[in-house]
Parts: sequence; C-alpha cells; structure tokens
Amino acid sequence: MSWQEDVDELNRRKELAHEMGGKDSIAFHHGRGKLTVRERIEKLQDAGSFREIGVLAGSPTYDGEKLTGLLPANSVIGTVKLDGRKVVVNGGDFTIRGGSADANVGNKGRVAEQMALRYHIPYIRLLDATGGSVKTFEKIGHTYLPQNVQGDLSTQLLQEVPVVSAVMGSVAGLPAVQACQCHFNLMIKSTSQVFVAGPPVVKAAHGQDITKEELGDEQIQLRSGTINNLADSEEHAFELIRRFLSYLPPSVHELPPRIETDDNPDRREEGLLSIIPKNRRQIYDPRKLLELILDRESIFEISPMYGRSRITALARVNGYPVGVMINDPKFLGGSMDGTAGDKVIRFVEMCEMFHLPIVYFADEPGFMVGLAAEKQGIVRAGARVVSVISSSKIPMICFVIRQLFGVAGGLHHRSQGAYRRYAWPSGNWGSMHIEGGTSAAYRRVIENSDDPEAKRQEIETSLNNLASPFRTAHTFGIEDIIDPRDTRALLVEFIDDVQPVLKTQLGIRSGLGYRP
Repeated sequence: MSWQEDVDELNRRKELAHEMGGKDSIAFHHGRGKLTVRERIEKLQDAGSFREIGVLAGSPTYDGEKLTGLLPANSVIGTVKLDGRKVVVNGGDFTIRGGSADANVGNKGRVAEQMALRYHIPYIRLLDATGGSVKTFEKIGHTYLPQNVQGDLSTQLLQEVPVVSAVMGSVAGLPAVQACQCHFNLMIKSTSQVFVAGPPVVKAAHGQDITKEELGDEQIQLRSGTINNLADSEEHAFELIRRFLSYLPPSVHELPPRIETDDNPDRREEGLLSIIPKNRRQIYDPRKLLELILDRESIFEISPMYGRSRITALARVNGYPVGVMINDPKFLGGSMDGTAGDKVIRFVEMCEMFHLPIVYFADEPGFMVGLAAEKQGIVRAGARVVSVISSSKIPMICFVIRQLFGVAGGLHHRSQGAYRRYAWPSGNWGSMHIEGGTSAAYRRVIENSDDPEAKRQEIETSLNNLASPFRTAHTFGIEDIIDPRDTRALLVEFIDDVQPVLKTQLGIRSGLGYRP
C-alpha cells in the first residue's frame, strides 16, 4: 500500500496555492511593472534555497469531498539563504485582496517572526499590502476593538536580530508601521508609497483630494526619515538588502562577519594632505574623504536624504564591518539640527546593538542656531543625542578633521568604553566660534573703542592666534595630532585592538533598546 495518491493530492494543492490570486490578478500586477511575491523571493534568494512554510494555508472550496479551489493566504513565509547565510522572509501577496488583513490566514507573519527569534537569524519583510479593510466586519459579522497583537513580538525582534523592511508597493495601516519596525528599510522609485491611510480615508477625514504619490512617495518619505534608502527597481532593492545584511551578524549573539580584502591596511593617500582647504570658509567632499580611508568599494550609505548635515554609513576597515559618521559641510555647514540628531541616535543605537565599532570623522560647528531650529526643539533633540552618545559602550574612534564647537562639538568624545582620538593639523575648536563669540564677550570693549570694527578684528586676530591645534597638544588637551595620510593605518590598528572588547559585548544587553 502506497501514499502516492496522497502525495499527488498534496502537490496538486501546492500548485493551486502557487496560482496566488489568479491569472487576471497576476497580469494586473505585472501590468503595473511589479513582480509577484513568489517572483520576488526567487530573485532575492540564493538559487534553490527557499524553504516555504504554510504553503497550504488559505480558504479552500469543495464540491462534496473534492477540493475544487484554494485561495491562499495573502503572505508567503519561509527561509532563504543570502550569500550562504540563512534568513527568514515574509512577503505580502498583493494579488490576493490587495494584501488586506481580511485575507490573512493563521497569522503567518507572527510565525515568521517567532522563527527568526528562536533561531537567531535575520528577518526580511517584503511589504505590499493595504492593511485593514471594513470588509472584515462583514466577513466576521461584527466590529472589534483594535489590539496591539503583534507589537510585542516585533519589538522583541528588534532587540535581537537584524530586521529589514522593503516597501514593494503601496502600504498603509499596520504594514506602514511594519515598514518602520526595522533597522533598515527601503522603497522603490515610482512604484512604492507609504502612508497611515490612503487617499479615500484622507478625503473622508479632511475633504482633500490627493493622490497616493502626493501622500507618500519617495519624495515625501525619504526626506521625512520614514524610509532610509531608495531602490531604482525591485532587483536593485534585493541588492541593497543583501548589502545591508552583509555588514551585520545574524543576531546580537555573534560578531559581524569579516571578509578578506586586498586593500593594503597601511595605504597612504596623498590626497588627504589637501582635501581640507586652508580657507575655513571653503567646503570639501566628505564622501571622497571616506573613500580615501575606508576599504575600497565598501561604503554603504544609510538615509542620504534625511538629516543631510550628517552622513551615516556602514563600511569595512581591513575587512571588518564598522559604522561611519562624518559631518557634511554642504548642508547647514555640517551643524546638527533635529533631523541630523535623530539620525545619529538611530545609527549609534544600531551600531551598539550589532557590535559595529563607530568611526567618526568630526567637523561639527555646533547645534543649529536660529528661530527655525528653536521651533523644531533643537535643545531637546540635542539633549537626547548627548544621552545616547554618553551612555554608549561600543568601541569608538574619532578623527578631528576640522572644527569642534559647543556642546554638539563635544559629542565627538566619550568618557567610557574603548575610545581613541586623533586630530589633523586642520583641526580647530573651542566652546564657541571666535567670530561670533568675540562680539558677545567683548561687546563693551568694542562699543567703547574709537573704531569698533577695527577693534573687533584686532581681538579676533589675537584669539585666532591661540586657536592652533598645536597649542592644545602642548597641554595634552588633544592626545595626538597626526599626518592625515596615516589615518588609515591608525584606524586599522584600532579596529584590530577592539576585537576582544567586542566579544565581551555579545548577547542582549540590559537597558539597550532600539528605537525605529
């Protein structure tokens, strides 16, 4: 006696599930330039590595005892391998009721999250769902109180494994929140939108006619900080997911993976001698500076359109993954406003959680000043950054490449944990800028002089003569001033030195949380 007949029936039901929402729905989906969830998983994975879970979950139809149809659940879950590393993937199926919640069966998303937690492996969401629907009320015969059913598990997930959310279409409601419950997210140019509720709900609430693009496309969400990065296509999105995860460990219980590199750890770039202009009013290219120091072709920038006065990126140093920050003088002179502060907080917390040493190339003129900054709460935002930097314990190295002023300038330094600091000859610093501080500190002297402007310039010249970094070094106010060309070698040395320290920080650390 054989079970072949039952196996044949099993395979037939799997084939029905693979038909998803049907040919017409799939054709409509393709007509919008989008892949189906199964096509997405196929392109994301290492070839042949997908192991699906719950393929038969769905709503069956019968003719007597014979199954005549199967409308599968609106999500596909399982594990795949990315460059040989196993991850859990949960993809929304827009071909079935637009991915709405009333097409869910058995809460497959919760099962997927539990698997990522239990096996300590990364979690990827491929989001393409509209969230809740009032049709649910008709289906179940009553309304219901909203509940935070999955929030506890999603929050726990953020504390233990890398989580990535990819917005593959229009998402609203819970899927929009899930787009942010992660360490890295992205959307796709011209095909993705994110919003709390779509245009019909906005029309009902405000009487406003608005398109879904105007409400939540990449122009809105990348600049708001809701979404980190933009992919040019779905294939590009999968490439970005792979790259991001390549810098991170599978969970907080392991160190990030080192890769082999042929980039000379002692490489000295002549361009570093002149990259910072002598004229302090001239700017430079911070991204070019990073390329001259970090491992070649290893820089992966995060949130380039948000908090633009501070660049944050993942990179490698002699093959080791690190987190990198540098001020961008092309935006607000590099000064920290509320958005840059928020960006720094999220980045530092992620590096702390996943054992990525932080490398900071500091050129911080201070917190952004002025009425607009005060209305945005710059003082409160600055206080939060102070708290996060001060309480962090992840190894950190700072190269002072230009200016450091005020409280924000002080955030290059930390008194606890593995920390090292060097300055370039181009460095200058103080409690406040001489040009602005002179008018405040010497106001009466200047006003009472015969030539106030000449007096102000005389005082500024005298003070600037005291601002040489060498004077600070004579008092041991800065540990070492270095030839900029030696930066890479010193950085490599530090990253190698802190590897034993990182091993002591593995696991879930009490009091360390991650804020989406």
